[in-house]
Amino acid sequence: MIYWDDLKVGDRSNFGTYHVTREEVVDFASKYDMQPFHLSDEAAAKTHFGRLAASGWHTCAMTMAMIAENVVSTEQAGLGSPGVDELRWLKPVYPGDTLRVESEIVEVRPSRSKPEIGSFRTAVKVLNQEEVPVLSFTSIVLMRRRPAEAP
Repeated sequence: MIYWDDLKVGDRSNFGTYHVTREEVVDFASKYDMQPFHLSDEAAAKTHFGRLAASGWHTCAMTMAMIAENVVSTEQAGLGSPGVDELRWLKPVYPGDTLRVESEIVEVRPSRSKPEIGSFRTAVKVLNQEEVPVLSFTSIVLMRRRPAEAP
């Protein structure tokens, strides 16, 4: 189990792969972001995207899927997140892209009010198969501290 006490500024992680499909792009957009360039090849061709592009919110959802899979597979004492800062959609994500996540811990702080938990900030970058960054944000994460051993 990884606890807050195990983390330090500068720790880096690389994880995940997510293959973006046309069907998923259109399905997500039809439910949550009905802008024409997320739904139609013809409409997208008339924009700066040039072709069907995933919603930025879909890119966030795909990123969360990779993050959650990593958290579950590495058994972390995570307690969720109160939010993100500096969310940026850097480049379009297209059907056929394969995404991956890089992260670096940039801050580690104990809780002032709850000694059993701490928080950390991690700079998250999502890259496509050409190593081009497509999304970035700073995530704030709450995590349990290592339990004290009984005497």
